[in-house]
Amino acid sequence: MENVVLIIHLLLALALIGVVLLQRSDGGGLGAMGGGGGGAISTRSAATGLGKLTWILAIAFICTSITLTVIAAQNASGSSIMDRLSRGGAAPAEEPATDGLDADGLLPPPSSIDPNAPLLPRAD
Repeated sequence: MENVVLIIHLLLALALIGVVLLQRSDGGGLGAMGGGGGGAISTRSAATGLGKLTWILAIAFICTSITLTVIAAQNASGSSIMDRLSRGGAAPAEEPATDGLDADGLLPPPSSIDPNAPLLPRAD
């Protein structure tokens, strides 16, 4: 479920970027508020199809963001770091379980020149 919502979220993000880039730039931005523009505050352009689509995509993007947050919170372990610290201080160190693995078998073979020499890469 999380992967489906994530894919929809990414597609919405790409569509939102594309729709915003397709819109006409009015050049109004923050500059429209300065310089005696009394009419700049009261006038509002008619809503275009791209403007409505931008709002729909933005709302859907926010909804998928909230959904992903809720899913991630449900998948999280039930405790926080602060809960673990306040319970009993530092936990005693335990030896890590090796599950029967032979740690010596995981090491690379020794060098054939000198068995005590450190392992260094060579350009042969």
